[in-house]
Amino acid sequence: MTETKPRALLLDLDGTLAETDSLHFPAWADILRQHASMDVDRAFYQANISGRLNPDIAAEYIPGLSAEQTAALVEEKEVHFRDRVDGLEPTPGLLEFVGAAREAGLRLALVTNAPRENARVVMAALGLEGYFEEVVVADDVDAGKPDPAPYAEALRRLDLSPDEAVAFEDSRSGIASALGAGIRTVGVASTQSEEYLLEAGTYLVVRDFTDSRLEDMIPA
Repeated sequence: MTETKPRALLLDLDGTLAETDSLHFPAWADILRQHASMDVDRAFYQANISGRLNPDIAAEYIPGLSAEQTAALVEEKEVHFRDRVDGLEPTPGLLEFVGAAREAGLRLALVTNAPRENARVVMAALGLEGYFEEVVVADDVDAGKPDPAPYAEALRRLDLSPDEAVAFEDSRSGIASALGAGIRTVGVASTQSEEYLLEAGTYLVVRDFTDSRLEDMIPA
């Protein structure tokens, strides 16, 4: 890669730090079976639910809920998810990559649509506690991904311009959020194809963090 080396790396959580769809899928399947009498298979989940904001999913498939009922249902779903995180494995090469980045002086931020408790539990399960200087979660901004607000907030907290950062995302909504904030974005092909991620606007796609091309981001 010939791009200028970044000063900060901004990483998504679900699908980027770890493959979590295998945990979110049964959690949503349980909720939709119980509250909407829907039998959801993995293909339906991947096409219609993965990467979307929880309130939007609830509004589409369980309409008519009050704000309080939606919040309670979303929390019920997230409890199902958090109960499944034991044994969660980081994306290959992640720990080595972020460790080398920190040692080289790069700043790290987590930018996610997930609730704060999810971020805390997942980071603990992956051994990433204390790695991120800033953690931007759904409740920190007025609009979640694909809106640029989460990434704009991360830049504001780090006091950096968009061209000083690189984002890592696995979903079209996350890529749109990062690009909307003006940030170069690497696609992580954990849930989508390389072609899909390139079409979404990433300038590079990697299968995981063992890709040798990522070494160019880290100062010698």
